[in-house]
Amino acid sequence: MRISRIPRRAVAAGAVLAVLLPLSACGDGGDGGSTDASGKIEGKITFQTWNLKANFKDYFEGVVDEFEKKYPGTEVNWIDQPGEGYADKISADAAAGTLPDVVNVSPDLVAPLAKAGLALDLGKAAGKYEKEYLPGAWKSHRIPGMDGTYAFPWYLNTGPLFYNKRLFKDAGLDENKPPKTFDELFDQSMRLAKKSGGKTATLANVPAIEDFGRYGVPLMNKEGTGFTFNDAKGVELLTEYKKLYDAKALDGQALTATPESTGKKFLTEAVAMNPGSALDLERFKKDAPSLYKNIGITPQISSTGKDNMYVMGVMVNARTKQTPAAVAFAHFVTDAEHQMEFAKKVAIFPSTKGSLDDPYFTKEDGKEETRVRVAAAKSIKTAVNYTPVLFSEQMKVELRNAVAKALQGKETPKEALDNAVKNCDRLLQTS
Repeated sequence: MRISRIPRRAVAAGAVLAVLLPLSACGDGGDGGSTDASGKIEGKITFQTWNLKANFKDYFEGVVDEFEKKYPGTEVNWIDQPGEGYADKISADAAAGTLPDVVNVSPDLVAPLAKAGLALDLGKAAGKYEKEYLPGAWKSHRIPGMDGTYAFPWYLNTGPLFYNKRLFKDAGLDENKPPKTFDELFDQSMRLAKKSGGKTATLANVPAIEDFGRYGVPLMNKEGTGFTFNDAKGVELLTEYKKLYDAKALDGQALTATPESTGKKFLTEAVAMNPGSALDLERFKKDAPSLYKNIGITPQISSTGKDNMYVMGVMVNARTKQTPAAVAFAHFVTDAEHQMEFAKKVAIFPSTKGSLDDPYFTKEDGKEETRVRVAAAKSIKTAVNYTPVLFSEQMKVELRNAVAKALQGKETPKEALDNAVKNCDRLLQTS
């Protein structure tokens, strides 16, 4: 996976796999596979990553060498797939019975594989390791309606919000007290829009599924059989966004916004708040010094007290012939030592307990990169992955279309969300 920043959704993963995995792939881990990981760690296994070789070749070759030295008689064949078409590649391998032994996945990628009996239940095979990981991270690869955990949590990411102190101050707001809850966000956004005569919006993005989650909306029933984001609280959130849109407190181009376009809006001081990373700070310093000197950093807007995080995992093929070696290697890659080593090479965060207490994530040193890292690390300890693992890319499109119709006044927020849930439930039943 490309990890300069984990995107809102990596690829159309869940949707592609659900469509392409044939019924013949379904099963319980048969064809010679075993859920017993207690045997001797030996044999040849294949480890597949997601667009990591170009930038981290030496690191992964070192991990493989270290594992093979620790366990004589093992051999790890590391392969890396490009980001484009990754879900298609996994689906094709799953259907052909050539899925690698250990696979880099996101939660929405692992869900259809688990349903097809191709992802090993690590709760059973490797439950002794659960205590090593942050609870929220370990739970992120559980599938509603199924027992078990289907991947080791690997690296995490989140991001604080940047805000423009000058724009807040010009609107008569306290530039040192940015909004932290949605109620505060709505209030301050309306005040900023009114003060600027509608020329300055606070936000450039419409709400996505994780925003509904951070607002406290129940997204799915416990059985994993239906979505629930059209409840009263979900309608309330979309109604508030409609008010923002009408008052120009939400950017007029938000309906077609991309991360690149919203970043440019913030860079040119056309919007007051935007998510970002340390890389963005360096760009502001170089390309927009007037913005840079007024940059504020604040946690994500949340009414639940918990931020959203993005999760990557390492799955073990339920049909591997070398279960002990595959489980041992998947754990090896994701243990505290190796996660910490990897985190120091790129802007991501370990999913292992205690790692975020390291001075690397807690001590300021005057550098902008550190400033953002410390802010994000503080929030990620209690963050959760709000996006349901069964929420596919097609469902994401359904929600976005519904939000657009509500903001444009083509449907009421209630009608729009009811239709979105209906369509998402239909997609869920056909997956």
